[in-house]
Amino acid sequence: MSQPDPTPPSTERPPRPFGRRGFYGWWIVGAGAVMQLLQGTLLGQAYGAYVVVLHREFGWSRTLLSGASAVRDMESGIFGPVQGWLLDRVGPRLVARVGMILLAVGFMLFSQVHTPVTFYAAFLVMSLGASMMGYLTLTHTVVQWFERRRSTALSLLSLGGALGGVILPVTTVLALETFGWRATAFTSGVIVLLVGVPITQMLRADPAAMGLRPDGAPAEPLNADGSAPASLSIDFTLREALHAPSFWWVSLGHASALFIVGAVNVHMVSHLNETLGYSLGRAAGVYSAVTMMFMVGTLVGGWVGDRASKRWLAFGCMGMHAVGMLLLSHATGTLMVAAFVVIHGSAWGMRGPQMAALRADYFGRAAFGKIMGISNIVVIVGSISGPLLAGIIYDHTGTYQVGFDLLALFAALGSGFFALAKRPRPPTSAVRAAVEAS
Repeated sequence: MSQPDPTPPSTERPPRPFGRRGFYGWWIVGAGAVMQLLQGTLLGQAYGAYVVVLHREFGWSRTLLSGASAVRDMESGIFGPVQGWLLDRVGPRLVARVGMILLAVGFMLFSQVHTPVTFYAAFLVMSLGASMMGYLTLTHTVVQWFERRRSTALSLLSLGGALGGVILPVTTVLALETFGWRATAFTSGVIVLLVGVPITQMLRADPAAMGLRPDGAPAEPLNADGSAPASLSIDFTLREALHAPSFWWVSLGHASALFIVGAVNVHMVSHLNETLGYSLGRAAGVYSAVTMMFMVGTLVGGWVGDRASKRWLAFGCMGMHAVGMLLLSHATGTLMVAAFVVIHGSAWGMRGPQMAALRADYFGRAAFGKIMGISNIVVIVGSISGPLLAGIIYDHTGTYQVGFDLLALFAALGSGFFALAKRPRPPTSAVRAAVEAS
């Protein structure tokens, strides 16, 4: 007598094919973009405006104010390995939800500060929250859901942060000038609680848990024991990735890029306000123009990154960053500022999404959180050093020119780092596992 088939055919409706609107991965991209919008509008890209008003009220030096940004990035680098482990262990939803709550509490504490000590303490709480709900958590999640359209998905994710910069003059800056920075900070915390916390519910760790596959490809039948079939992709362990030279070259290239982006985010508004006599609103408008170009570059970079070499795209963008910084440093009029906006903004947009996509292409998805977490220790050196270096040089010379010129040199070095970051040879253990699974 024949035995019954232990794996009867599934009655579940198969997921929609790749690229359709119904694929849940695109909903995760949309939720992540809204989370990036909140963080960028209220804190990340708004901090340059806070620098101006805090300097006016308290007379704090640019070094002290830049140091807060450095504390934020230092915390992100130190916490990165723990956060990567948490993402691989408990998933992104819980990590992001705790981050949103901490970010909201940090904003409310920030609204009450009167001394540098309380300012730094509040900023540390905000920074921890922003890290937990921000870049590493969201890119880790999106990477799990996409392979063939990875650059496009990460590009669309980053549009949220870019949109935050575009609307900055009519949101945070307008609120700062109309209601004051304390009311703006407290209200920001309320918005994060009411809007940000519910959105984290949409995050899911892995398409396999929903019976799906990356990019919305047709699902494969489950194994006889009900488990999902093994992936055929080549996945490095953390130890194997750390032994690959490309891990370090990509990390150094990414760090050199954040030398530039971090300094521009913190100091560009002040530079235009003091050196060229721009009003706070007009300077913030230039930042909005930068982020509009970022959005254009992001869309272009996502399309190109899925069809050409991400490494050489990053190489070219670092050269554009160098040219852009020199234009900003030596700007004497509107034309040079406009050229900086186009070159720097588009380079930032094209390069940014490639950083996570390049690592996922090289090292796979299985240990991506841990790999990105360790890489953040290197990368964050750029985020910390760029704004701090520009601030220290300004305090000693009374100008941003020397600091911006030096940052342009770091950007040029970054091109060399990406040129050296060749695709690593797959480790023997990963190849063997992929063959056995096929």
